Amino acid sequence: MAESAQKKKYEPVLSHLSDQEGEALCAQLRRELIENVSQTGGHLASNLGAVELTVAIHRVFDTAVDRLVFDVGHQCYTHKMLTGRREDMSTLRQYGGIAGFPKPCESVHDAFIAGHASNSVAVALGMARARTLLNEDYEVIALIGDGALTGGLAYEGLSNAGKCGQQILVILNDNGMSITPNVGGIADYLAKQRLKPQYLAFKKHYRKIMNATAPGRVVYRFTHRIKQALKQSLLPCSMFENMGFRYLGPVDGHNLSFLIKILRYAKELDEPVLLHVKTVKGKGFLPAEENPDAFHGVAPFEPLTGRLKRQPGESFSAVFGRTLTRLAEQDERVCAITAAMTGGTGLEQFAQKIPNRFFDVGIAEGCAAAMAAGMAKQKAIPVFAVYSTFLQRAYDMLLHDMAIDNLHVVMGVDRVGLVGDDGETHHGIFDVAYLDSIPNMTVLAPSSFAELEVMLERALFQLDGPVAVRYPRGGEGSYVGTGGEDPSAILRWGKDITLVSYGTEINNVLEAAELLAELGIQAEVVKMNQLTPLVPELVELSIRKTGALLVAEEQAARGGVGQRLAAHLEVAGLPAKVVLVNCGDRFVPHGTTSLLKRDLFLDGEGIMKKALEVLGRGETTA
Repeated sequence: MAESAQKKKYEPVLSHLSDQEGEALCAQLRRELIENVSQTGGHLASNLGAVELTVAIHRVFDTAVDRLVFDVGHQCYTHKMLTGRREDMSTLRQYGGIAGFPKPCESVHDAFIAGHASNSVAVALGMARARTLLNEDYEVIALIGDGALTGGLAYEGLSNAGKCGQQILVILNDNGMSITPNVGGIADYLAKQRLKPQYLAFKKHYRKIMNATAPGRVVYRFTHRIKQALKQSLLPCSMFENMGFRYLGPVDGHNLSFLIKILRYAKELDEPVLLHVKTVKGKGFLPAEENPDAFHGVAPFEPLTGRLKRQPGESFSAVFGRTLTRLAEQDERVCAITAAMTGGTGLEQFAQKIPNRFFDVGIAEGCAAAMAAGMAKQKAIPVFAVYSTFLQRAYDMLLHDMAIDNLHVVMGVDRVGLVGDDGETHHGIFDVAYLDSIPNMTVLAPSSFAELEVMLERALFQLDGPVAVRYPRGGEGSYVGTGGEDPSAILRWGKDITLVSYGTEINNVLEAAELLAELGIQAEVVKMNQLTPLVPELVELSIRKTGALLVAEEQAARGGVGQRLAAHLEVAGLPAKVVLVNCGDRFVPHGTTSLLKRDLFLDGEGIMKKALEVLGRGETTA
């Protein structure tokens, strides 16, 4: 922590607020959340459920000094509103506006980036250990949802944090997504009694008195065992207490005054504490309460009805789901696996029609990949549907569990390339490189719905080993070809420059070819269908004719198709003018894909300008 921050007067942003004023603020924040997200889209249900909890945190802790670590960050909107960004909420997830996740470069109050799940406790533990090592004084809080507890990393963090001896507060926001069933009124009552100052004082005094004599210690041990047995039968605390935490709760996450009291009490405990808070996802907005999954990540909607302003069209995810269901109905070996993304990956129909072959492992991508490998080893044909950015979390399993033994696992890699408003943590711009690094891997890239159907069937029944079929968010473009069987194909003949791409980016390349044609430049367009193993022969033949190569891809610069093709030309001793147009050697911010592609020269006009540059006919600024 910077020295200036340590010298700052400790003052939570809502420290002077009364309970009554706090309740009014919560109601107003909910109204603003609904109004703003209805315009921008975003993660609504989780934020509505965490309003009182967030307000209570900012009554008790100064997040400019104290470290509040969100898990995933889906529930950070109220936090942003309370820390100087309330007037900027109309720019949420918009190009050049505030991010939809915590972002340290955006505010001192955002302690850590949070776009993937289950890491918050481990990160908070690291901060607590650094605090001790550097002899500093601040609180460390991890706010984790129960859904994140399906990830093994959460338990690694909890296991170490509970035994660390550090002052650390883990707040479990339990909105009924994964863990304990409703514990009922008796449990709620007992939890409140256990947290009263009178009880805590009596407990401390009783322990001291009974441990003063040998007979007293015998009685104390007997009564303690009875108490523990009753507590564990009524309260969901034994797991956390066994890990070493002081367990508090469960408490009503919408009772603001009680939340403030319990947070103040937890703050005074010099030990690892887990506060279990029960909330309602979508609280205060009936459409979100009734259907929280639909309002987890939602497009702009009508704030009065919850109805989407624009109904989504056909998507690659939907085509993937329908095609996989059809193929699974033809072959009983085909199974579907998801990591808590049934709707996002288009598998609702599969889950409904073939429930005995559908498996949702929760937020546990490593488990999904390893389980798929086990299924493949026993002659099933597992299909793991997963977003590109989340498949990163299973890299070791791809190597160790699938590839070494060349097991036939098919991965439907969704949300590849630029995904838009979720930004750095969600763009799928690394999979082309990291999948290519794995021996025995095959990577296919459909550019249309029809090609996705062809490639998925080929991946299931014609190819061996691990196979990834990668496709973007949303729909197809003007290219609706039905090919995809060959490693590559020429879509347009030319003699002046070779333009290469894959996936839906091919639409922008074809547009660029048209713009170049208006200038009298004949561009040859080569579409790559198979990215790994790369088959460069068709590109090489084209280069021998044109002498110039432009590769456009929604992928990071390193390890992409462009870099590999350039290396192949170098090895082949084939001289050529080369320009690579990609996402660069950086993390791409949030914004609409059209604006991001414009800035990265990945739209039609940008590719045309880069082609002119390599041909010596123009000049651009990178």
